Amino acid sequence: MQGKAVIVDAVRTPRGRGKMGKGGASGLHPQELLAQALTALVARNGVDAADIDDVVIGCVSQVGEQGANIARNAVLAAGWPQEITGASINRFCASGLQAVAMAAYGAASGFQRLIVAGGVESMSRVPMGSDGAGQDGANLRLRERVIQVPQGISADLIATREGIARAELDAFARRSHLAAAAAIESGRFDRALVPVRDAGGNVALSRDETVRPDTTLAGLAELAPSFVEVGRTPVRSDGRTLDAIAIAQVPGSARIDHVHTAGNSSPLTDGAAAMLVASEAYARSRGLRPRASIRAVATVGSDPVLMLTGPAPASRRALAQAGMTVGDIDLWEINEAFAVVPIETMRALDLDPERVNVNGGAIALGHPLGATGAILLGTVIDELERRDLATGLVTMCIGGGQGMAVIVERI
Repeated sequence: MQGKAVIVDAVRTPRGRGKMGKGGASGLHPQELLAQALTALVARNGVDAADIDDVVIGCVSQVGEQGANIARNAVLAAGWPQEITGASINRFCASGLQAVAMAAYGAASGFQRLIVAGGVESMSRVPMGSDGAGQDGANLRLRERVIQVPQGISADLIATREGIARAELDAFARRSHLAAAAAIESGRFDRALVPVRDAGGNVALSRDETVRPDTTLAGLAELAPSFVEVGRTPVRSDGRTLDAIAIAQVPGSARIDHVHTAGNSSPLTDGAAAMLVASEAYARSRGLRPRASIRAVATVGSDPVLMLTGPAPASRRALAQAGMTVGDIDLWEINEAFAVVPIETMRALDLDPERVNVNGGAIALGHPLGATGAILLGTVIDELERRDLATGLVTMCIGGGQGMAVIVERI
């Protein structure tokens, strides 16, 4: 790298329920949802939008209202100069994190000076799976060679193999809700939050909607497993079910205990996030005060059936890249797509739970697929500043068997 990529600032909308008419952000076109984050980011930093070299946005379901290059259309919706370009990218759940990484590549290489990166997903208006592609794009030739199953079955298979019981998953879910509720009440998210406004300018959403501070273990225990019927679905001419296929593909697996529920998995959510990424030289020349630098970016492929075990090896790769060890990281953000993901990652890396997801995670706050990675980066930077700590690592599992990790260092 020729220089250093720095994060000047980060904003996000509150995360709303991902059900049409039920969530505070569901009445807003996703282009407009993202445009509000873009506008707020530039306004509060006093940056001339004309200086922006590119806008890179993560979005998973790029179809319908989220199709047609939502990054470029959000730039136009924000009223920015027409010369500003936009690119929409998809790395499944890590799309927002990948967008920030691509911005960092441009800034550190010297090819770009100032980039806006982030993500958006309106799961109320463009439901998950709207592109009709499934997990493998309906490629029958690929399906003959590489089996992929729904993520919920992968999550349950991992829990079964690792001996992670339903009670442990539920306890983690409760912790997520209580930590998120405490963070909200103490204003830890306030710096990043941009209220969502409707077409008339009225505030439609000002707080994260899916957090339940009254969550109890007894209440979680009453919820039925979500993926039992899916696992029993016959998908082969010989009558083999998805469960049977998954078990057969992973050596040493004898069964799947279905332990994930709506309570210990992330809810469908709407949200958008935006970050101002710059070269160190540009920030200095404009008198901007960066909040963090990007130390490492790493991706890794993992078993496509287990699918969700990528965070630990991706984190190891990022740490090696930065010349760091697990003990050098002050705070960890491990995306809570399912409770088993952070639990398995903490076990694999021998992490101190007190350093992981200290303000709750996606089980409580929601997982707007394309935006979550950028949201988590902003969250860890905010918390590093609040605690006067130095380093944070954000890692995520990814569909198809991938993992991604980004290390940031507070400035």
